Amino acid sequence: MAELSFIVGVIGNIISILMFLSPVPTFWRIIKHRSTEDFSGIPYICTLLNCSLWTYYGIIKPGEYLVATVNGFGILVETIYIFLFLIYAPKRIRGRSAILAVILDVGVLAAVIATTQLTLYGEARSGAVGLMGAGLNIVMYSSPLSIMKTVVTTKSVEYMPFFLSFFCFLNGGVWLFYAVLVRDVILGVPNGTGFFLGAVQLGLYGIYRNGNKIPNKLEEGLQHEHLISSSNHDQSPGRQDRPI
Repeated sequence: MAELSFIVGVIGNIISILMFLSPVPTFWRIIKHRSTEDFSGIPYICTLLNCSLWTYYGIIKPGEYLVATVNGFGILVETIYIFLFLIYAPKRIRGRSAILAVILDVGVLAAVIATTQLTLYGEARSGAVGLMGAGLNIVMYSSPLSIMKTVVTTKSVEYMPFFLSFFCFLNGGVWLFYAVLVRDVILGVPNGTGFFLGAVQLGLYGIYRNGNKIPNKLEEGLQHEHLISSSNHDQSPGRQDRPI
């Protein structure tokens, strides 16, 4: 069983890495245009906090080093995304985004680490950190709900890229299986949510894949842009590309 959980965990790491890297085309667009346009930096700021919490969880809970390694990679990638966003964002947005990043990714994280280290011990400590990470993960996995509503309303998958939905489904399923193998409920609940929502997205894709195109002439790559654009869909972060 231990060997199987290790193999599943490694597979989960690979899938999560692919999800972390899915915004690369978006940032290539930002660099090319030297502008963040309508993109929001909030998804990356919150994903960085999420990765930091899960890395901390993986470190303090025995046997969860695979959770720590993949989210450690996530910390590196999301930090790069945030720096690129701050470089090319308008001055006003850059200032607000930088303040938010300091508050969440430095202040909140430091408070969580200090509080749990000073007041909690053993399973109580890892449980508290896991619950916070799970709560944030569920919020991030739920962020595509507005896109799913758009798909049903317009009867088109123009705004819902297939591969992002597919990796959300696959990532949630693999980490849910891993959580079952290692009997980790805290890890299983958010990823079970991601698995379910990913399955719904794939179902919608199958139903509306031959639907009419949205009347607007979308630029290349705009489909992915709508996933993280707060101005167009009023959604909060989270790349559905979040991994555990």
